[in-house]
Amino acid sequence: MTERIRLPDLSTDKDFDGEAFSAIYTTTVTVDGGVASHGRASGRARSDDGVLDLDLRMPAELGGDGHGTNPEQLFAAGFAACLHGALSLVARQAALDPSVISIEATVAFGRDPGDGGYLLRVDLVVKWPGVAPDVAKPLIEKADSLCPYARMAGEGTPATVTLAP
Repeated sequence: MTERIRLPDLSTDKDFDGEAFSAIYTTTVTVDGGVASHGRASGRARSDDGVLDLDLRMPAELGGDGHGTNPEQLFAAGFAACLHGALSLVARQAALDPSVISIEATVAFGRDPGDGGYLLRVDLVVKWPGVAPDVAKPLIEKADSLCPYARMAGEGTPATVTLAP
């Protein structure tokens, strides 16, 4: 028998304290370069708790062998899961059943025409059968405003890059 998974005890009206960022969960993932000394081409990603441990490979479309996951797939999974969690929360608050909701995330990797660097484009499609669009749309908008991945994509996320001592 499968044990029931407990829903997170998060809400939109708690876990907030003050004017500064306050972490309620932190994780660390380390990526090495593998045999090609290139994290995207032959790296390995490992989380500090050991739950995530996978090979990274370039997709065939970018010249790789495609025999591992790539950062875009991981980002798509994280974004879809995060938006799903936010939408599940607001659906429950509206007394709606979120069990049929699914989120499809498409991440495109490409060139920035402005400077030739790289950019990501994300398209998200919410599938919510049985719920009228006029009911779903405001809840999706609220979930979008709560989802940290959506906020990161829209507003940017503070990031630092430092050299370890």
